[in-house]
Amino acid sequence: MHAITIKNYQRVPFTSIPILPYEQFVPVILEELMINNSCHCVNYFGYAHNGRIQLICCIANDEEHIIHVTSTITTHSATLQSLTAHQLSFHFFEREIHEQFGIQFIDHPWLKPIRYAFNRSNQQQTIANYPFYSIDSEGLHEVGVGPIHAGIIEPGHFRFLCNGEQILHLEIQLGYQHRGIEQLFLNKTILLQRATLVENIAGDTVVGHASTFAHLWESLCDTVATPSIQFERSLALEHERIAIHTGDLSAMCTDLAYQLGSSVFGRLRTPIINYFQEWTGNRFAKGLIRPGKTNFPFTASLANRWTEVIDAFEPDFLEMYDTLSDLPSALSRMEKTGIVNKETAATIGMVGMAARASGFKRDIRNSHPEGWINILHQPIIKRHGDVFSRVQIRKEEVVQSIDYIKQMLKKLPIINEPVIEMKNPKPDSFVIGLTEGWRGEICHCAITDEGGNLQLYKIKDPSIHNWLALALSVRNNEISDFPICNKSFDLSYCGNDL
Repeated sequence: MHAITIKNYQRVPFTSIPILPYEQFVPVILEELMINNSCHCVNYFGYAHNGRIQLICCIANDEEHIIHVTSTITTHSATLQSLTAHQLSFHFFEREIHEQFGIQFIDHPWLKPIRYAFNRSNQQQTIANYPFYSIDSEGLHEVGVGPIHAGIIEPGHFRFLCNGEQILHLEIQLGYQHRGIEQLFLNKTILLQRATLVENIAGDTVVGHASTFAHLWESLCDTVATPSIQFERSLALEHERIAIHTGDLSAMCTDLAYQLGSSVFGRLRTPIINYFQEWTGNRFAKGLIRPGKTNFPFTASLANRWTEVIDAFEPDFLEMYDTLSDLPSALSRMEKTGIVNKETAATIGMVGMAARASGFKRDIRNSHPEGWINILHQPIIKRHGDVFSRVQIRKEEVVQSIDYIKQMLKKLPIINEPVIEMKNPKPDSFVIGLTEGWRGEICHCAITDEGGNLQLYKIKDPSIHNWLALALSVRNNEISDFPICNKSFDLSYCGNDL
């Protein structure tokens, strides 16, 4: 057996994951598991134990709704052939493995660290000496932006190579605020501490990451969430999608210098996040989701209040969007700007709404649904892969999420269900959990030892799949178009700098 086949959030014995020789591991992934564009790598990471490095690769088959997991054993500072040379979507994973363990992938197109983490293998490599790509030419010039920016965004460095105003190449380097969250998951042994950590992976995706952790932890403990808990998580996840998409439309209007759209969409975001405040006491829903329970049960009065908020929100939202999409000056900045075509999206392994804007169907709610409440999700797909397609995706997903919640509210679950007794994590276990956050595919993995102690907690924010897409999207665009391209993806700096 070359790989174990599991479902989303299914717990299996860690020792059941096959271990292949590396010379067999690579062709199995490329030729047997990555058989077409419906198959993609959802996580690939190293696990150090027993003095060796076990490389664990998780390939999702979106058509068959299954995940294949396989592995190989290597050592620190080994020299290996790369998967990236054959499938570019592995580039980030192998760079991270290289940084953490010193493993050399000899035919990787450009092997360099991802985050310059505190526990990196080579302490001599520093972010101050990052090897940016450069061209020795008198006719070209470089433009450096960041890592400290003029606004409130997080640190990141963007290095442009330009011919006049035309961008020829963009390289993005993050890692300026590495927080060591994955290691903190091992250091903090109290469940509440871990639940609080997960809410701070990415501040705009509290529900996405918290619900992934809660569901994964329940699977690790052989515990099943009650229908009302699953209902609350699904509702909160779609409500978070409405809030962030609306805020992003405001931010994009700002980058277009369209003040009316910026103001109106910004104003409309406020009652949406304020609804979380009414429900949970926090505008980003911190404190709501916990393994095996909810701190703030959903009630009929909250359902009525949600309807009031959305009844006031929806007509103004649609009117403002129609005004934006009919504005020639706005369309001229968005249409045919920042294009990523479907072929490129598949090659680099894009996920989430950005992939769907490029005509690439990738949505966990459709391909690996789990905990979804009585709704058969149909992903919204656009074809042009430009800024305007990413704007359209946001608008239509807001409308879709509103419709989903309305359907859910027609049949509220039983509120006073029995309290779940959380058990301890099972020994020798592996669980992988996938959730479609507003940005795209969130992936968490956990491994326990013979005593049920957590040995590894691996987090993947969807942004890591799409940073390269942003860099490619601006090629041959004018540098003045970068802000709107950047915001149309709205990737997470802190989600990268774990």
